Amino acid sequence: MPTDNAAAWDKHSAAYQAAARLSTEVAHYGPDIATDAELRLLGNLRGKRVLELGCGGAQCSIAFAKQGAHAIGVDASEEQLAFGRRLCEREGVKVELHHGDLADLAFLRADSIDLVFSAEAFGFVDDLNRVFRQVHRVLRRGAPFVFSLPHPAWHLADTDGSDGPLVVRRSYFDRSPIDHEVDGIVFTDYHHTVADIFSGLMRTNFRVDTVLEPEPLPGGPRSALWRDAFRLVPRTLVIRARKEGT
Repeated sequence: MPTDNAAAWDKHSAAYQAAARLSTEVAHYGPDIATDAELRLLGNLRGKRVLELGCGGAQCSIAFAKQGAHAIGVDASEEQLAFGRRLCEREGVKVELHHGDLADLAFLRADSIDLVFSAEAFGFVDDLNRVFRQVHRVLRRGAPFVFSLPHPAWHLADTDGSDGPLVVRRSYFDRSPIDHEVDGIVFTDYHHTVADIFSGLMRTNFRVDTVLEPEPLPGGPRSALWRDAFRLVPRTLVIRARKEGT
């Protein structure tokens, strides 16, 4: 049976935040790759309503607020949101934070959001199409939907949590849930092929205009998640799509 990822994040939040130490100045897409300062997928956010799905400790949402956006964050973990609220207070910015499923966006009116953003959260979501439908509902026509998630190819790579040899132990076409442990806490990842993601966006009436597979940044320092295998297999997939239709 798949793990309750929200409960797992509640247990892991403190350790993760202590190790990750994410910036609150710019949006990040994943470990050891360029931020939006280099990728420039989000544009000018001043005066815009920006929704972050899977906001975690709210670091990206805080960066959006600092850029003049009305930032709204949603996360399934109460502990992550509690960290985010404390961080907002410390940073002196206002972010509207909501606890709930990433597809539970009934609190938002249709066509009321200028940008939807998500970093690394969709790998914990089984039914991405449900999320895509809700994102399409709340976005204004032509507005961007920018997200990153673990690259589907990375799920094939088994490094045994170390810098040992990279071994392929799983079929790219195996969509069964993947359990993994972090400090004794079990999480469940969901494997979505590139075709699954692209087809889901097309069916929901999005037009994809950018697909990136960022290489690791040269040099260091490296994140706590760094593996030498990142040099061989893309770790993160980044997509920007725009809402079409109504």
